[in-house]
Amino acid sequence: MTGAPRSQRGAAGVRRGRDRRAEVWPAGPGLPRVPRDDPPRVAVVGGGIAGLAAATGLAERGVRVVVSEREPQLGGRLAAWPTVLADGRAATMSRGFHAFFRQYYNLRGLLRRADPGLGMLTPLPDYPLWHAGGLRDSFAKVPRTPPWSAVGFVARSPSFGWRDLAAMDPRAALPLTDVRVPGVYDRLDGTSASTFLDAIGFPASARHLAFEVFSRSFFADPRELSAAELALMFHIYFLGSSEGLLFDVPAEPFSRALWEPLAAYLSGLGVRVRCDAPVGTVRPLGGGRVAVDGEVFDGVVLALDTGGLRRVVADSPGLGGEGWRASVAALRTAPPFLVSRLWLDAPVDRDRAGFLGTSGYGPLDNVSVLERWEGEAARWTAATGGSVVELHAYAVDEGADRAAVQERLVRELRRVYPETCRARIVDARHEWRADCPLFDVGGYRGRPGVRTGEESVVLAGDLVRTGLPVALMERAATSGFLAANTLLARWGVRGQTLWTVPDRGRVAALRALNRAASRR
Repeated sequence: MTGAPRSQRGAAGVRRGRDRRAEVWPAGPGLPRVPRDDPPRVAVVGGGIAGLAAATGLAERGVRVVVSEREPQLGGRLAAWPTVLADGRAATMSRGFHAFFRQYYNLRGLLRRADPGLGMLTPLPDYPLWHAGGLRDSFAKVPRTPPWSAVGFVARSPSFGWRDLAAMDPRAALPLTDVRVPGVYDRLDGTSASTFLDAIGFPASARHLAFEVFSRSFFADPRELSAAELALMFHIYFLGSSEGLLFDVPAEPFSRALWEPLAAYLSGLGVRVRCDAPVGTVRPLGGGRVAVDGEVFDGVVLALDTGGLRRVVADSPGLGGEGWRASVAALRTAPPFLVSRLWLDAPVDRDRAGFLGTSGYGPLDNVSVLERWEGEAARWTAATGGSVVELHAYAVDEGADRAAVQERLVRELRRVYPETCRARIVDARHEWRADCPLFDVGGYRGRPGVRTGEESVVLAGDLVRTGLPVALMERAATSGFLAANTLLARWGVRGQTLWTVPDRGRVAALRALNRAASRR
């Protein structure tokens, strides 16, 4: 774990965002790097965000690193791979749209290694939300600094107005005003996100704001998602940070924009990357050594998804104690989700947003028009006169007819953007996945942290309990750096300094009220 936070105004180095209250979490003291004559050797199992962050943190301190990724390409849940369309043109497919919020200090710091100016990212001007009933919300002109962000949103929103705010139960809503980790889990982890919004009187007409913006980001049904995670999301993106709810997106497919440049950077540090290289077993040898499929290392970072981690631990009977192994076995995955990408022979209207959140359109949760920001899609549309559109459906029922869901998404697209009724689908790709972690009600305390009980083995990934106010991709990157820091501390080496949004509410009077209410 990093040291206690301090305000970024008192920290050395360049401020990474606009929020002057962002917290800096310094690494513990130590040497600048491991000995050059006999550096330790570490295996990083998993080549997603968490694994690449861990590899970066270690290799920059002189550790010899081997990354093993089971898929043919790096990126984990942000991987991308080539495909050939029915018209013979080359294209890239992925698991779908991801928003790179400006609060993602550690993830953006990781990407800065390959591009200090983050030129691979481009901003989207708005994040509109449409409800089938006709309500339309936007974050484009909402102030970014709390509490004015909340005031500005209420003043502009047709879904959530002053009467709705006045009708809410202020005492029940107090936890949203002073989110701290782990305190928010102590208070709210035993409650579902849906039940919590019922308790505070969150208006039914505005549920899509909470669920589409926050809860659905976890690919989970709000009835199964911990209210603590929902409260943390409100804090990170809205009530606790002045970075705002607008975001950036990669200007090219993930492989080209993110992972190939970062892989080149790591190669320059001597990191060896093995793709198509699944790992089966991890066996502690004593004396700080560990064997990964028989190959001996001085440390291991397990940066796997939920199913992969469970498999490796189940097949490695000597790894970890009984309680830790049980905590890994108890991890759950969120329900299946669908990403459908359509190459259309006619364009969507020029005024369509690059990304649109939807509610009330059956299983359709959002629509992306890729040529609005992605170079590859823009080049395809310029050559063909068409559009590249991506549709997402989250938390799909396990027993759903998948072909029927795919067809329903297309029908709903035609409701949302009627001009697509005239377009022929040149080609389509449908990606079904079910490998995101489920942050279920009451699950926080049993969730494993970075440490495993084995001094030479650490965990990383968005499934890991970090003790910091981070979520989603930023949790993955932060946990990767924490895992690297934990191993570096064994060798007396100083690790990576981390940044987060403020670790408490921004309004002192509301913090005091929340503390008083929590003692009753």
